[in-house]
Amino acid sequence: MEELQISEIEATFTALVNQWRKETCGISSIHQMSMHPAYQQIIGMGKPVIPLLLKELEKKSGHWFWALKSISREDPVPQEYRGKVKEMTKAWLEWGKQRGYRW
Repeated sequence: MEELQISEIEATFTALVNQWRKETCGISSIHQMSMHPAYQQIIGMGKPVIPLLLKELEKKSGHWFWALKSISREDPVPQEYRGKVKEMTKAWLEWGKQRGYRW
């Protein structure tokens, strides 16, 4: 039963990510991208999607920092790394590993 729930969560997550990427591909505003309904639905899925977000961040980057911060209520990115995607990605991936997330 638990495996079924995980695959349903992954399927929903993947569908929302694909919708979000397709519908925001021409948008440069991070605010607009993160306010997109599909992005908001991903945030609404809560903690079960944290490993999926970390996996997306690792393989495709993307703007998942806002979602991770909203869901986890943490922000591991030091002030000097703000706006530097590579460093922000590294900080979030390290945060995930420290908390035992696997992706």
